[in-house]
Amino acid sequence: MSESDVKKNNKTKNNALDDNIAIRVENLTMEFKFSKDKIDTLKEYVIRTLKRDKKEGKTIKVLDDISFEIKRGEKLGILGFNGAGKSTLLKIIAGIYKPTSGNITINGKIAPLLELSAGFDKNYTGRDNIYLNGAFLSMDKKYLDEKLEEIIEYSELGEYIDVPVKNYSKGMKAKLGFSVATLIEPDILIIDEILSVGDIKFRKKSGKKINEMMAEGVTVLLVSHSINSVRRICDRCIWIDNGKLIMEGPVDEVCDAYVEDANYAKLRKEKRMKRKLRKKYG
Repeated sequence: MSESDVKKNNKTKNNALDDNIAIRVENLTMEFKFSKDKIDTLKEYVIRTLKRDKKEGKTIKVLDDISFEIKRGEKLGILGFNGAGKSTLLKIIAGIYKPTSGNITINGKIAPLLELSAGFDKNYTGRDNIYLNGAFLSMDKKYLDEKLEEIIEYSELGEYIDVPVKNYSKGMKAKLGFSVATLIEPDILIIDEILSVGDIKFRKKSGKKINEMMAEGVTVLLVSHSINSVRRICDRCIWIDNGKLIMEGPVDEVCDAYVEDANYAKLRKEKRMKRKLRKKYG
């Protein structure tokens, strides 16, 4: 499929979306099922199944009926404590997860800067993985052929590009993933935490690349625990807690409320700890 075909498909898929809207999330719910059984072997699994002795799995609702919109060119910060559902939300928008229910409508090409080495085959070389990762991002072979040397040069991997990825360091894999993901000139940039890709030199280069894309008016979704980074980069914020949308609005209003709640939570935790110590030691 050519780049023009991808664009045509995007337009057809998203023709119900207002041109001013980049992403619309409607009543999004995500549930994960976990087995309560600790079954270590296939034999044990078959026996427990035949005896109907398997415990029912536990369902955890990670996202609960979330709805919001992002306008074109807007920079949206997503706040929440660990386990709130932020990264899951980004992965659903990026197409990595399929939601349990609800709808997401996307207007434009996405560059997901999440787990940059996700999708790599460790037994393939870096060169082979450029084509594999590019296909995941809807790039055709002809386009990748034309951009191959540019990707290799940007990644700074040199002769290691023809070495199997299983021999790469974490930083080398991230550099290659970043070089492919940012090649597509995206309309929407999804970032899970401010990137720390590779060595200091490459971090500066990748940071500059992201700033250039944001300056060109791409839509940004940013998850970060750095409130200062969110205030600096974003126009608007949403705050998620226990899978629910708690607040949505201008960046400073949401950040202030989030910080205040975090401080109260810290005080409550300290008070509980003091009570436990007094009870234990008098």
